[in-house]
Amino acid sequence: MNRTIKVGFGGSCHWCTEAIFQTLIGVTEVEQGWIGSNVPLDNFSEAVIVHFDSDKIDLKTLIRVHLHTHSCTAEHSMRSKYRSAVYTFSEQHMKDAKAVIAVLQNDFEKSIITQVLPYQKFKRNQEDYLNYYYSNPDKPFCRSYINPKLNKLVKKFSGTVHLK
Repeated sequence: MNRTIKVGFGGSCHWCTEAIFQTLIGVTEVEQGWIGSNVPLDNFSEAVIVHFDSDKIDLKTLIRVHLHTHSCTAEHSMRSKYRSAVYTFSEQHMKDAKAVIAVLQNDFEKSIITQVLPYQKFKRNQEDYLNYYYSNPDKPFCRSYINPKLNKLVKKFSGTVHLK
C-alpha cells in the first residue's frame, strides 16, 4: 500500500536541500521555500517539505541523509536563515524524529544541533527558483555548492539514491 507522508527539513540553502531530497528513491515531491514553526519568536527559515512513500523510504533514512548533507553540528552566523531542523506534522513523527536523531548522534563527534519542531506554516519560493538544481545544473552556485553535496550523498548512500 502506497502511504505518502510528509516531513520538513531545513539546514542549508533550500536549493541544496531540494536537490538532495529530489534525488532519493521514494521521495514523490519536494516543496521548496520557507518553513515556520510555533516556537516562540519563530521566523521563517529556508527549508523544504518532503513527501515520501513510506513503503520505499523511511523517516530514519530521510533524517540520516539530512544530517549527513548539511552542517548539523555547527552553530554559525547564518543559523536564523538556515535553521537546522526537522519539521514534523504529527506528534508521533516528532517522537520518532527525536529518537532517530539521538541514535544518529553516534555518527558525529560533535553534538547535533538539529531541532525537531512542529510544522506550522510554509511559504513556497517563486516559480523561477523551484527545481533549481535540475533546471540550472551548470550555474556556478550549483557546481560549487550543490554538486559536492550530491557527490557526498551518492558516495555515502549509494544503495538508496538515483540521479535524474
